[in-house]
Amino acid sequence: HARQMRKGTDVPYIVYPVGVMLALLENGEADPELLAAALLHDTVEDTETPLELLRAQFGARVAEIVEGCSEPDKRDTWEHRKQHTIAYLKTAPRDIQLVSAADKLHNLRSLIADEALLGETLWTRFKRGRMEVAWYYREVAGSLKAGALSAHPLIRRLDEAVLSFFGE
Repeated sequence: HARQMRKGTDVPYIVYPVGVMLALLENGEADPELLAAALLHDTVEDTETPLELLRAQFGARVAEIVEGCSEPDKRDTWEHRKQHTIAYLKTAPRDIQLVSAADKLHNLRSLIADEALLGETLWTRFKRGRMEVAWYYREVAGSLKAGALSAHPLIRRLDEAVLSFFGE
């Protein structure tokens, strides 16, 4: 992620995967492979790094989590990609659910902070507006709450943040 910045900001991209890892830690998840996967979760999706390189360098479990957190076809429409994620998270393996929840929680925290600074102009940096993004976060939280991790503090915090920021 060298020289990459977070969308529409001057924040170095690396802050984001570190924040995802820290969200796992603050919610009781300290497994080294899970934390490594959190740091690497968008590597295949957002860089030219092949999954096989991650598998060779970090092992099968880390690569499987990263693969599970990656959208299968970035060329597909936003709506199809998000519907796939929502459906997949209902039955995804625990590790993928945890990294995905930490990812969404960190993104949501960033949105909350950015909206406090920028107001409604925040939404101009995205292809979809606040209503579509709210739909996605509500549905992701619902998918994660529907599974075995419904009582996990990370899922509860995500759900609370979604309700607080976007409402019912």
